[in-house]
Amino acid sequence: MGSLAFSTSDLQTSTSGVRSSPTLLCTPLMGTTVDQMLIEMRKAKEIGADLVEIRLDCLRNFNPHQDLEILIKQSPLPTLVTYRPVWEGGQYEGEESKRQDALRLAMQLGAHYIDVELEVAHDFNNSIHGKKPDNFKIIVSSHNFHNTPSAEAIGNLVARIQATGADIAKIATTALDITDCARIFQITVHSQIPIIGIVMGERGLISRILSPKFGGYLTYGALEAGAISAPGQPTAKDLLDLYNFRLIRPDTKVYGIIGKPVGHSKSPLLFNAAYKSVGLNAVYLHFLVDDVEKFFNTYSAVDFASGCSCTIPHKEAALKCMDEIDPIAKKIGAINNIVRRPDGTLTAFNTDYIGAISAIEDGLRELNGVSPGASPLAGKLFVVLGAGGAGKSLAYGAAQKGARVVVANRTFERAKDLAEKVGGQAMTLAEVENFHPEEGMVLANTTSVGMKPKIDETPLAKHALKNYCLVFDAIYTPKDTRLLREARETGAVIVYGTEMLIRQGFEQYKNFTGLPAPEELFRTLMEKHA
Repeated sequence: MGSLAFSTSDLQTSTSGVRSSPTLLCTPLMGTTVDQMLIEMRKAKEIGADLVEIRLDCLRNFNPHQDLEILIKQSPLPTLVTYRPVWEGGQYEGEESKRQDALRLAMQLGAHYIDVELEVAHDFNNSIHGKKPDNFKIIVSSHNFHNTPSAEAIGNLVARIQATGADIAKIATTALDITDCARIFQITVHSQIPIIGIVMGERGLISRILSPKFGGYLTYGALEAGAISAPGQPTAKDLLDLYNFRLIRPDTKVYGIIGKPVGHSKSPLLFNAAYKSVGLNAVYLHFLVDDVEKFFNTYSAVDFASGCSCTIPHKEAALKCMDEIDPIAKKIGAINNIVRRPDGTLTAFNTDYIGAISAIEDGLRELNGVSPGASPLAGKLFVVLGAGGAGKSLAYGAAQKGARVVVANRTFERAKDLAEKVGGQAMTLAEVENFHPEEGMVLANTTSVGMKPKIDETPLAKHALKNYCLVFDAIYTPKDTRLLREARETGAVIVYGTEMLIRQGFEQYKNFTGLPAPEELFRTLMEKHA
């Protein structure tokens, strides 16, 4: 399938025929006893779920009449009853007739939905013909634990499900790549009957969060991280509080962070809270991307991937996909911030250097009381440890502000290469210890020396720090590195790596939205969560 370039207007026309009500949030109950499930139901209601899925195949000793009566009648939320057999990824191994009897009983006892597998749906639906209660719906489901078929094959599957007499179709596939989700989004939007479209696995996470954007009937959110009923399922709490699930609509703009791995990133926390605080109709996701080019080609609609943050290992690879690159980002040769213009073109920036340099400038102003006009870095001797991505960012950033740059790297060749580009001097890391042509220099560490777990290490001996008036460390785990502690003891002003992180976030927010970032909110959240 080609790109997901359908527009939001497509969405409104195609889904209006099916349903305009919001996507429901369903929490699966995985308790092994009826009592456990009753506790889980109450928890699900507290969290804010709309309905619960009673997974009968999880119950150890299941007594159909007695247990269903209790579970359905005592549930504080509407119920969806599923009795998943082993051959469709569940736990039930008994007789098929008994399984179907239990599902029919659930219907009679007042369940709102039951989920029946496509393989047996035709016969099952015939067996209840004319006996369906008024507000009762049949979900016919198909699960593919291997891959996500072509759009055509998924379309045929929905047609087969529809032909069984289903009220709602459920298609669950497996993501081998994040672009697989596009095919499920397309089918969800164009389906003739209400549809639950889920792509399983970590690469399919966005399919679960964005159900409301594409008009999905419901999505599943686990009670807690350990209790997921399918791979890649988020918790109901994360859906509601981290991704603002209730605020996502067909015209919501989608932003996110591209990386691999990416699940650890705190960016969705910051951006979603910021969007919510100013009432911006946008959501920010984790994009686990294997192939950047494929990602941008597939998700080419203007309101999808409206803007992306870009992290390891894609900062260089993403350059090739851009239509326009900020001049300094081009020199650095790495980008971390991508904005999609209204005409669909992609423009890239590097906000890492702006974040770090502005934090260092403010530290120097504090020290010298320099007027806000000229950069306090002008004329300063600026020593950068490390010549990787962050080292490049700081070297170019400092040179742009008029500093005299010295690049030190473990291998001299890499230091020399970068130093030549910024008109500076090169040396090895070992030589820095005895390098002090003047007092009041600035030091910026961009190596990983001193990072968790090796927090007792430092890239520069304490006695050498007395020649520096300011020391910056790009490491932010831990926040207070040995280098910064020892620099503070020798009397230097210190600048934390978290400052670079927060400030580059301010810049990205400004590039994404055209608005100034809610700085206090960002800082409060970083303090609380990082």
